[in-house]
Amino acid sequence: MASASGNSGRREALARLAGLAGLSAATGGLGYWLYERGRHPERRPAAARRSAVTIPADAHYPELAVTRGDDPRWLVRAAVEQLGGMARFVARGNVVLLKPNASWDRSPEQAANTNPDVVAEVARLCRDAGASEVLVADVSINEPRRSFARSGIAAAARAAGARVVLPDESLFRDADLRGTLLDVWPVFDPFLTVDRVINIPVAKHHSLTGVTLGMKNWYGILGGERQRLHQRIDQSVVDLAAFMRPVLTVVDGWRVLLRNGPGGGNLTDVLAARTIIAGTDPVAVDAYAARAWWNLDATALPYLRLAASRGLGSADLSSVRTSVVTV
Repeated sequence: MASASGNSGRREALARLAGLAGLSAATGGLGYWLYERGRHPERRPAAARRSAVTIPADAHYPELAVTRGDDPRWLVRAAVEQLGGMARFVARGNVVLLKPNASWDRSPEQAANTNPDVVAEVARLCRDAGASEVLVADVSINEPRRSFARSGIAAAARAAGARVVLPDESLFRDADLRGTLLDVWPVFDPFLTVDRVINIPVAKHHSLTGVTLGMKNWYGILGGERQRLHQRIDQSVVDLAAFMRPVLTVVDGWRVLLRNGPGGGNLTDVLAARTIIAGTDPVAVDAYAARAWWNLDATALPYLRLAASRGLGSADLSSVRTSVVTV
């Protein structure tokens, strides 16, 4: 864990960068997280990663919590409480990284990105649990600063005490993903070094995989030519899910992009589902969302079958302990 002097050094470096870049007050919180090893990490495969931390099953709690109601913030809180509370997932002093979908230069109403209130509430819960720092990061498809600003995620994250980390070429490190398809690939460095990772995707249609939920959201940790992976997209999704194991997945179903994903744009494609799905089993979380909004199961979604066969979770919802509540 970084020392107090190290934290001070990072803050001074951020201030210098902000001055050099001429950031406006509106975007002043969008800085790069600089590590004590400097801005130019060594380009080498990662031998180990602290982000591969998972939470063991506990018979006292459901594996899946579904909440419905009229306030996304309360839905997040209620879902996490059903699972045992954020202290089950985040220890005091942890550096926690939140991975929303912030890929698109879209407004929250268009449901192409994770709802900002959902991201902010997860950040608050992490701070309340004693996290020393909460980071929010994604490798956006559209220009990152615009995507984080227009989605509302940047402002909401800052208001909740989190720090947004924008992708920069110097902050990628070659990592051995050890996958069936994916081997060494550039990965956004914060995902390799933090103590805990929480996945916060938005529920969307996807033209190639059918849906994009938790496991597909891991595309946003990668640099390089990600479009090359589309030729075998289901296998690449599963390889990424095996590499990046979150302590918790929180699917934003406040608004669901039912059609014309993943970029969307047309409000008629958006369903006001007012739902949060959270869980410790990433396969079950995706399976529940796919069935709820698209009536799809593992027979129609090859990546779900592959993930279950690889032991990443269960696509058979009848075997998953599930709590469903209205808040």
